[in-house]
Amino acid sequence: MPNRLAQETSPYLQQHADNPVDWYPWGEEALRLAREQNKPILLSIGYSACHWCHVMAHESFEDPEVAAVMNKHFINIKVDREERPDLDHIYQTAHYMLTQRNGGWPLTLFLTPDQTPFVGGTYFPKEARHNLPGFITLMEHVVELYRTRQEDIASQNASLLQAFDTTLPSAQGQASFDTAPLDAATEALQQSFDVTHGGFGSAPKFPHPTDMDFLLRYAARSGNTSAQHMALHTLRKMADGGIHDQLGGGFCRYSVDERWAIPHFEKMLYDNGPLLSLYTDAFVLTGEAAFKHTAHGIAGWVMRTMQAPHGGYYSSLDADSEHEEGKFYVWTPHQIASLLHVDEYALVAAYYGLDQPPNFEQKHWNLIVAKPLADVAAALKIPLEQAEHLLACAQQKLFTARTQRIKPGRDEKILVSWNALMIKGMAHAGNILGQPVWIASAQQAVDFIHARMWHNGRLLATYKDDKSHLNAYLDDYAFLLDALLELMQAEFRLSDLEFARTLADTLLEQFEDKQAGGFFFTSHDHEQLIHRPKPGHDSAMPSGNGIAAFALQRLGYLLGDTRYLDAAERTLALYYPAMSRHTGGFSSLLITLQEHLIPPQIVILRSTPGLSDYWRRQLLSHYAPDKLILALEGEIARLPAALAKPLTKDVSAWICQGTQCSPPLDDIRKLLDACFATKG
Repeated sequence: MPNRLAQETSPYLQQHADNPVDWYPWGEEALRLAREQNKPILLSIGYSACHWCHVMAHESFEDPEVAAVMNKHFINIKVDREERPDLDHIYQTAHYMLTQRNGGWPLTLFLTPDQTPFVGGTYFPKEARHNLPGFITLMEHVVELYRTRQEDIASQNASLLQAFDTTLPSAQGQASFDTAPLDAATEALQQSFDVTHGGFGSAPKFPHPTDMDFLLRYAARSGNTSAQHMALHTLRKMADGGIHDQLGGGFCRYSVDERWAIPHFEKMLYDNGPLLSLYTDAFVLTGEAAFKHTAHGIAGWVMRTMQAPHGGYYSSLDADSEHEEGKFYVWTPHQIASLLHVDEYALVAAYYGLDQPPNFEQKHWNLIVAKPLADVAAALKIPLEQAEHLLACAQQKLFTARTQRIKPGRDEKILVSWNALMIKGMAHAGNILGQPVWIASAQQAVDFIHARMWHNGRLLATYKDDKSHLNAYLDDYAFLLDALLELMQAEFRLSDLEFARTLADTLLEQFEDKQAGGFFFTSHDHEQLIHRPKPGHDSAMPSGNGIAAFALQRLGYLLGDTRYLDAAERTLALYYPAMSRHTGGFSSLLITLQEHLIPPQIVILRSTPGLSDYWRRQLLSHYAPDKLILALEGEIARLPAALAKPLTKDVSAWICQGTQCSPPLDDIRKLLDACFATKG
């Protein structure tokens, strides 16, 4: 008989519905039972695309012997970290405090009935190996510990809760903002930059799109060519690597090596949205066709594979298919040769390195760009145009053949925060690269969220199987507000502006710490947990506080609303001491600091429908991260006063910055000079 998880919306929880384990979802029923029976809680946190989560499930949670021990001694709770990032954040932090090691997934913690963890780890095998205890042995040890060491556990728990309090940021008097943290952050990234392969640090390597966004923005304002090089070199190397799906587009979560060659094959929505924006910006900066091609690949993958018929974006693709990691993506030379003409294979073998030793398990190749196409063409003594044609034909044949394979599982829940990151990417890329279908895709996702995940004036965090639920988090509101500001620049809809203002007001009412500044991760009316974090550091995704401050600051400048500007400034003031001491991980807040020191330019175009298109295209041909460009065409009722510029028969433009607006300009050359004269 399926257990309680069969009724959940999370595909990850549903994957465990047939376990012999007596699983509960996180909720009052399980927590009450733990208190009433005085049993410890076994908390297991993971997600559907997680390879080692699947391994532990197969080894232990599907095993009747293991399940019998779990059911006898524990209240067993399974959590999808993507649906409950609040719990994941708290218990990953607790794991580090308990073990002094970084966490990960699956996360395995043993809690007292009051939800405080006292023993923790990540993956455990059923039988002891690799210096890890067997899971049954570990559980028996925990049971004995809980039976005989109650006082020690209580003392440790008290210390742990006190340690949580020290993780909250604290402001130190009135902050005086300057550019020093921006300069220091760039220098720190330079120190960790891999000059050969791009990226920062050593293996495993993650994309860190927020760091690259910061570097490009910093370079645009400061003229620092080194900052720009770090970002562009990393983007080039990633696009050539195996972390990039060379046939289907999109990027995997991280690379296990320093060369970006072999990824952990799961593909996440949240990585690809920001990367889509970055590759678009890189194309504008350089004119390199490879950047544009990579952006098209991401957008194509999203619309083909990750967008639901109702408009929302799915969450992720598994790393595994047929119980093997990467099997869907890797090839043998024989498989490829059997699909291609001789001249196509000759080119592909050299281009993808099939003439070199295999780079993956069992004599398989994960496709990487081993040689520049121009070099391959020269070696084959064919024109570059012919090489491009042969490569495109070969890629299409391989892609078509790959579609016949058993596909990795897809997590089809819709998450507001992850959708927002992709909405922003699709809107930004669609706007700049002139792809209205991408903009329409972003609008469909927004409209779905507004229709199905907005209830009684509040967001619900997750949707699947016609059910929206769970109180939304800081990231949901902040990322969606930021995405709407981007979407309005691609195509202005008054409904998007009104939705943005409502989201901003809810951020102030339900998440802001009015006394200390900044925003809590959970709302004021959220369930009470053992800790209420206020995260400022970026992770694989940008910081909720960083994006909340950035988006509120922009909305404040756009509408002339000091409430939003003040909240953003209070957030900067709260984190400024920490940013000044150690800049690592603060890129989203540093981008906000940049725009606090020099407010963004807001360019408002007013015209009858269609007339402003040429003006927009001229403006968008420049890399302009410090500008919001709004084309307000035709008669628009209920425009806020700050945007209600007069409509004339031709195109008129206003440039506003801070509290000042220029007189209207009716000449595109004068507008371009005013916006970009200092940049040549």
